[in-house]
Amino acid sequence: MANKVSNFSDLIQRVTASCLLHPLGSGRRFADDVTDTHSGEDDSDYEEHNKSEKYYDDDEEDEVSPAVIEQAKGDAYKTERQMEMVMLMSEVFETVSSMKKAYVSLQEAHCPWDPDKMRLSDMAVLAEMRKLGVLRERFRRSVGKVGGGGATEATKRTVAGLTLREVVAPYEAAMEKLKTEVKSKEAEIENLREKLKTATVLNGGGSSGRKSRSHPHHQSKKKVNYSSQLQVSPSPMPEVFESCISSVKEGSKSFTSLLLSLMKSAHWDIAATVRSIEASTTTTAGAPAAVRDSIVGPNHAKYALESYVNRKIFQGFDHETFYMDGSLSSLLNPNQFRTECFTQYRDMKAMDPIELLGILPTCQFGNFCSKKYLSIVHPKMEESLFGDLEQRRQVLAGNHPRTGFYGEFLVLAKAVWLLHLLAFSLDPPPTHFEGSRGAEFHPQYMESVVRFPGGRVAAGHVVGFPVSPGFKLGNGSVVKARVYVVPKSEL
Repeated sequence: MANKVSNFSDLIQRVTASCLLHPLGSGRRFADDVTDTHSGEDDSDYEEHNKSEKYYDDDEEDEVSPAVIEQAKGDAYKTERQMEMVMLMSEVFETVSSMKKAYVSLQEAHCPWDPDKMRLSDMAVLAEMRKLGVLRERFRRSVGKVGGGGATEATKRTVAGLTLREVVAPYEAAMEKLKTEVKSKEAEIENLREKLKTATVLNGGGSSGRKSRSHPHHQSKKKVNYSSQLQVSPSPMPEVFESCISSVKEGSKSFTSLLLSLMKSAHWDIAATVRSIEASTTTTAGAPAAVRDSIVGPNHAKYALESYVNRKIFQGFDHETFYMDGSLSSLLNPNQFRTECFTQYRDMKAMDPIELLGILPTCQFGNFCSKKYLSIVHPKMEESLFGDLEQRRQVLAGNHPRTGFYGEFLVLAKAVWLLHLLAFSLDPPPTHFEGSRGAEFHPQYMESVVRFPGGRVAAGHVVGFPVSPGFKLGNGSVVKARVYVVPKSEL
């Protein structure tokens, strides 16, 4: 009898282990085990087993191996973890996709400038980022559970961290906004420093300041009528004006170099282009004269191209609006107009032209840029250089392309615009001049773009063509015109 009970206990252990290790195939294995067991016993023994079953104590089940039970639990836990990770990754991918769409919408709101759409898109991006943060914490929390006994404390710390992050997130957004405002204030402070520096220069230094402190009424009068300062203390102004001229020169050289490189890449006939520019600088009875042989030496095509660019962009410089309209403010109210010009000069000096035109594309400066771009880059030139007329279409529609080529042009356009504002803030405004083809070279009014040994132009050289204009200020100061000189015999 003891032997039969032992056989039955062994049967129970085998069946239990099979169910725990192979839950899906338990029925089949159980049938096989029972069949195999019964095959070696007779019917009487089997009946004895059934009879003795009622005497079987429940404590026998506890004799199943603990290692087998732990393994079964581990398998079930792994399956649950896998399902949880699959669901979590699905949510991550959906959130990332939504964030990408929101970010694209945010970029589209920049051009054309749409503040409302930008604000909504920014909020959408932040919301998706917060969702990613929550999913990240869920992942950390689930990983913390694997640690066993210490998982409870780790989970508590993770949950606390999640709550803390959710609470801090709005403050972080507010902090970023405050940082942006701080940068804006810093730019404003730098602008005010420039204004103070300019005012100090215009007041003639410390002696003028002491004089102003001793006469408060005189000081307030000078603040109100700023143009009178320009008239009383004109001597420092050539320094500011010459600084603007230097900016124009650098911008002109940079844009011309880019334009020439694009022409070479497009396989332009540079020699023919130079001859065309030379012909346009020579007039006979109001019509262009033919140029038989080019006077431009090797590697000097950039000077001819720079001459073309400057002639186009400085056209109308003597008018208060470059003849974009019929305004006569400088004649009707000259004092107020001079003050406004100098205020615009100070305010715009530190601005990025691309950002300014992104906000105010059709302002007066924007109209100036559009007009000059269309004048310098004609349709055939643009199509040859870029393969299409997309930039021209945007300019004609009142927009400003965000391309490297147009950005380089804006640097030059801004420099010329600032020079124009500064010129019309002076009383009297400076007059500009240029060296015409064939004119005698005068070193007190002209500067050669081609360097000569010893720094002096050799005798017998004349102006081949003007490169950039010169200016004569009201106090007699002269900003020299840049010219390309050649031997007189070559003309």
